[in-house]
Amino acid sequence: MNTSGPSKDEEPSALLRAYFEKRTNLVRFFAARTGSLEAAEDLAQDLYLKLSTREDPLETWAPVALLYRIATNLMLDRARAAQRSANRDAGWRMVARTDLGGAEIDDAPAADEVIVSRQRLSQLIDAVAELPPQMGRAFRLHKLEGLSQIQTAQVMGVSVKAVEKHVSVALRTLIRKLQP
Repeated sequence: MNTSGPSKDEEPSALLRAYFEKRTNLVRFFAARTGSLEAAEDLAQDLYLKLSTREDPLETWAPVALLYRIATNLMLDRARAAQRSANRDAGWRMVARTDLGGAEIDDAPAADEVIVSRQRLSQLIDAVAELPPQMGRAFRLHKLEGLSQIQTAQVMGVSVKAVEKHVSVALRTLIRKLQP
């Protein structure tokens, strides 16, 4: 974003003129209070955006004082938002955590377990795709989509006994293919 000032056609407000004159000091002001030059630059940019997008320019007899008041309020608003976010995150961690002997336990599976599980799932999907069409359809409807054997038989237009046979043969085939 260009913070060099307004276009030549329009005259900047007293606040914008004060901003351009004091920008370096404002960055130092923010950096001293936040402890971060990056945060200070972000705040200075936010201040510029706030001032430059106002439809009704604020005119005052003390533009520098008003500029620093707006800057302070902007910095405080950002600090409050960060505090609310931290409190919300801490509250969530307290609700969602698991303790074992005073140590926090992560319930998420280990990365290598996730990779192995994804590989096994991929193998299962490939193995189901290789089943004969009727057997694969019976297996998918009953085991994956959760239809009962009666519902599966109705959808497929076959007997319940045929569904039982298709599913049992499919299970044996898949177990055999997926065993290490």
